[in-house]
This record gives sequence, structure tokens and C-alpha cells, in this order.
Amino acid sequence: MEKNYYLRISKASDLQDSKERLIYRLLEILPGALSWGTLLLVIFFSWKFPLFIAIFIIFFVLYWFLKTVYLSFHLRAGYKRMRESEKIDWLDKLKNSQVSTELSRMSWRNIYHLIILPIYQEPLEIVRNSFQALLSTDYPKEKMIVILTCEERNKDKIKFIAKEIEKEFGKKFFKLQVYWHPEKLVGEISGKGSNETFAAKKAKTEIIDPLKIPYRNIIFSSLDVDTVVFPKYFSCLTYHYVTSKQPSKISYQPIPFFINNIWEASAFSRVFAFSATFWHTMNQERPEKLITFSSHSMSFKALVDVNFKLTNVVSDDSRIFWQCFLKYNGNYRVQPLFYPISMDANVAKTFFRTLLNIYKQQRRWAYGVADIPYFLFGFFKNKKIPLSKKFSLGLELIEGHWSWAVASLMIFFLGWLPLILGGAEFTQSLISYNLPRIISWILTLSMIGLISSAYLSLLLLPPRPPEYGRFRYPILFFQWFLLPLMMIFFTSLPALEAQTRLMLGKYMGFWPTEKIRK
Repeated sequence: MEKNYYLRISKASDLQDSKERLIYRLLEILPGALSWGTLLLVIFFSWKFPLFIAIFIIFFVLYWFLKTVYLSFHLRAGYKRMRESEKIDWLDKLKNSQVSTELSRMSWRNIYHLIILPIYQEPLEIVRNSFQALLSTDYPKEKMIVILTCEERNKDKIKFIAKEIEKEFGKKFFKLQVYWHPEKLVGEISGKGSNETFAAKKAKTEIIDPLKIPYRNIIFSSLDVDTVVFPKYFSCLTYHYVTSKQPSKISYQPIPFFINNIWEASAFSRVFAFSATFWHTMNQERPEKLITFSSHSMSFKALVDVNFKLTNVVSDDSRIFWQCFLKYNGNYRVQPLFYPISMDANVAKTFFRTLLNIYKQQRRWAYGVADIPYFLFGFFKNKKIPLSKKFSLGLELIEGHWSWAVASLMIFFLGWLPLILGGAEFTQSLISYNLPRIISWILTLSMIGLISSAYLSLLLLPPRPPEYGRFRYPILFFQWFLLPLMMIFFTSLPALEAQTRLMLGKYMGFWPTEKIRK
């Protein structure tokens, strides 16, 4: 059996050994069992031990309030560092930089960028917008290899887009290629990861190897097709790459802004778009906990070392971090860039279709929970990773998915459960009288955080199109008071569904988010 065979596992049935298959299956059950076990236990305790659960929920809500305050400091710090980063002339810094030990005797001018944009059936204006942004960057275009990789099963719908992109941008980069990802390849699920991996392997064979470009000299960027890179992104990325001590053992994570079409989005979609942006801005301030998400960059050498992204997983953008982490025995990390890129908010043809798409997108993101059995099994097999790293990263991700599924439900419902299930004796006690008031007071105090988020979201808005009047600004502020309702139906429930599917072995496929520009 291959030495590092566990790096290619996507689900329990991929394992040949029956004992290992059982262990992996139990690890798949673990996240859902924790979440459902928590919810069932709090219901049982509310019935049998209402006093205990009443005290617990007060401390639980207080803990989340303090955690929100703590994270808000990270948000403000991350926002400040991002604005400072946008003002830096990264290309000038790059020209005066000292390269890392790993890249010694290597000029930054020898660094190439391999940029892959997978397309499913997004409209031409979205794809063109992304390519125009690439062209507008300050990094030398003669060092950019750009791949538009298309799904062959949609060829009739998108072949004209590929032709238009080739015609308009074909001679403006060092290389621009259009690849067609074949349908139903063995061992693949249809999705961004399989499409992107097909293109990366093809680029290696047809471009990189014939030109004999060292893999260490190539920065691979995995971009969604709606990703608009800001003007200094590649110079900022290259500076961090060439000044890192071990650049091939680092992923580079920009801050995702979901604002390309924010003025067209509904209130629900805008709140989720900014919430995702704020979450990733906060995480940039905690690099020891950072894991790759959506559009990101890494060394092509690392990508080749792990034999590219897995083609049969949904959350390939986070899974590639764990592949590298396990391959390099824990000597792999994510470097925050504190520099933004932008993508689309969730917009569909109708309001109710948008709500459905928000739910599906959240469920797909939450299906990153499938990384938990992957890295836990990898920790079990790889004894060279320091225990401290295993514990720190493992606990962070498990707690994150657990709270994603249950925290909102507990905060907004648990305060009432002891009153409903606790019986007459408890309902006549002093704590039963004060419980909803204490919870209400803490939650009201938490509204300060909503006001802060509303203000920051206004600062991040792109220029207002003339067809949208100034009356939209008050709406953009007060929309944040929808957040408590949305946290239940569009955060906890899709996360709980994703964990339940994994727990029951009803594995999810990749759902591509619909992209609409009105």
C-alpha cells in the first residue's frame, strides 16, 4: 500500500482495510453526533434539571457575548491593517526586497503566476470582468499564465464565452489557454475542484514542463470565476512569497469581499455577504488558526508534491490545506495577506430563489465539516506532526463547526426551554422569572456589535450606481437587524443538515452557486 495513501481519502469507503474504514466512518459520525447530542441533551436537561440548564444558558450566552467583543477587536484591527496594505506600493517594495533562503539567487522577476479560473455556466460579463481585473494589475503580464477551464458538459452554453475571452485577452498575457474538462472522469465528482485539477495537470504537462520553469518559481492561484483581483494583489502576493523563509510550505490568503454586485443584492444576501467578509477579516488576525478558503494562492511545488487537489471532495479549497499539512508533517501554514479581492454576493432571478441559493451555499460551505474525519484520521496515521499542532488546529475546527450548527439555536431558544419543560416547581422560582430578562439584556447589549457591523459595511461599499438612490443607505444600515433571524434559518440549519448528511453517509456533491448580474 502507498505510504501516504491516506492523503487521497475522501470518504470511509475509499479505505481498503476494514478496521481503518470503521475508524474513518466513526470520525464522519463524530461532528453530527456532537451537534445533535448537544441539542438533545439540553432538551433533556431542561426537562429533568431546569435549574442547572438555566444557569448554564446564562453563562453560555455571556460567553458568546464576550467572544463577540473579542472578535470585534480583531475585526477592527484586521480592517485597519487591510486599509494600510492597500496604500503600500508593493511593486516598489518587491524591487527592493531580499529573497528568501529557499529562493536564494533568484530574482522576483523569475516568479510566474499560474492563474486558473474554472467556469461552469457563468455569464460573459462576469468572466470578462475577472479578466479585465487581471489585466489591470501592476504585475508584469509576461509572467502570468492564465487558464480558463470550462466544463465540457456545458460546451454548447459557454463555448462562445471561451471564444470571446480568447479573442479579447489571448495576446495580453504570457500564456492564455482555454481547457475543456471532460465529463464523468473516473474518481471525480463534478465541481470546481475536479475542473481546476484537470487544468493544473494539463498546464504542467503542456506549458510548465516544456518551458522547464522550476515549480518553486510558480505561484498557483485558485480563483473563482467571479473573483476580481485588486490592482496590487499579485505584487503583494509575490512580495510575501519571495520574502518568506519557506514559501513552498505556505498558502497565501487574501480577504474576500463579496461586493461585486452588492447594490443589486437583497437585504438577506447583503448581510451574509458582509458577515462572510467580516469573519475572514477577523481570522486574518489569527494566522495560527487560519485555513484556506475560496480564492487563495500557494506554491505550485506544494501542489505537485501532494499530487494536486482531490477531485472527489466538495470543499477542495480547505482540503488542499490539510493535504499539505499532513504531507509536510505539520510544517505548513497559511499566511494572511491583509489585501482584498472581491467576488459576487448571492443574487438570483427572484427573491425566493436567492433565499434558496443562500441556504444551499451555506450548506456547501458547512460541508467543510468533512475535513474533520480527514485530518483526524491523518493525525492518527502521521506520528511526526507535533501534538500541540494537532490539538490546536483540530480543536479549533471541531469547535467551529459545532458552534456553527448549534450556537444560534441555543442562544435564541434555550432560554425558553426550562420555562416550557421545567414543570410547575421551576416556573415558580426566582430564576425562572429572571432567566428571559437576563438573556434579553445580554442580547440587547450585543446589538452594539450589529451597529458596529452596519457602520463598517457602509465603509466597504463600492461606489453607488446612479440608478440606486440615496434612500438605500438607511436600508443598508437597518438590514443588520435581520441577522438574528438569519442566523437560525440560514446558518445553523444548513450546517446541521451538512453534518447530518455526513453522519448518515449521505454524502453531498458540489453545488455551484448561481451567478447573476442584473
